[in-house]
Amino acid sequence: SATMMWDFWSLNPESLHQVLILMSDRGTPYGHRHMHGFGSHTFSMINAQNERVWVKFHLKSKQGIKNFTNDEAVKMAGENPDFAQEDLCNAIEEGNFPKWTMYIQVMTEEQARDFRWNPFDITKVWFQSDFPLIEVGEMELNEVPVNYFAHVEQSIFSPSNLIDGISFSPDKMLQGRLFSYPDAHRYRVGVNAHLLEVNRCPFAVNNYQRDGFMADSSHYQDKPNYHPNSFDDIKPDPAYKSFEYELDSVHVASYNRNENDDDHYTQPGLLYTKAMNTEDRQNLVNNIVGSMKGITGPKKDEIINRQLCHFFRANIELGMKVASQLNVVIDANMMNHTK
Repeated sequence: SATMMWDFWSLNPESLHQVLILMSDRGTPYGHRHMHGFGSHTFSMINAQNERVWVKFHLKSKQGIKNFTNDEAVKMAGENPDFAQEDLCNAIEEGNFPKWTMYIQVMTEEQARDFRWNPFDITKVWFQSDFPLIEVGEMELNEVPVNYFAHVEQSIFSPSNLIDGISFSPDKMLQGRLFSYPDAHRYRVGVNAHLLEVNRCPFAVNNYQRDGFMADSSHYQDKPNYHPNSFDDIKPDPAYKSFEYELDSVHVASYNRNENDDDHYTQPGLLYTKAMNTEDRQNLVNNIVGSMKGITGPKKDEIINRQLCHFFRANIELGMKVASQLNVVIDANMMNHTK
């Protein structure tokens, strides 16, 4: 429903940056091989000296960026809705393995305190001019699953599955996903989904987890499931002790997520003017207008006008072009929302 979609977005102005990405040609990539990947959330990295920094993860396609226009995407969706999957699988089977260069952005705790925006806000980006990309590796896809059910439908992914040295952050959206993803997997696949071949840790794991529905293991035979005990030789390793940290303050309360953030527009404005060329901007406007024309019902004008105010605050040209194509008469109240 275009009505519900734009009603939600117009009432949540922090969505604007992502909305502009979604409505641009970047929202219709030419398959999986020709798109970048972004961790989006802020994670942390902790070294052997117990020093912590905040990080964001990036995957840049080595195949180059390639997108469909909206018309091309609609045409392809009708002709071959599995195009992206087929393109990826065909490339791998031909030995043309797609690759992505992995980068991180690093922000110290001191920099986080002075950052203009909330560094843990998923709707904000860290400017690469201030926090440059650091190359750390490469991801290559070189194998196609041989059994779709076993290796795709039964696979489980969660941001709570981390390796040593990588941890979490105060990112509230991330914190929600740490719980919701494993919980959904327990319902979808089962409480012992982590023991299935596609999800199983390739290294031996000693713990006290036992039994449960469809447990695919030896159940650790008759060994005790409590710690400490007198029968095994498992001892805590201080090297794996949880990171200790200090809180700047302790304050627990319900709060308005936007109360202290009155700038949802600078970054969308820069995305429009700096990251997009003339063709990109025109396609963006066309896609927005095409979608907003689907808004109907008694709240139609209210929703459109409210969203136009956000566009004007991000960039006057963007607001003018969208309003013009929607045949909206621009009044002084709407123009007052511009910077």
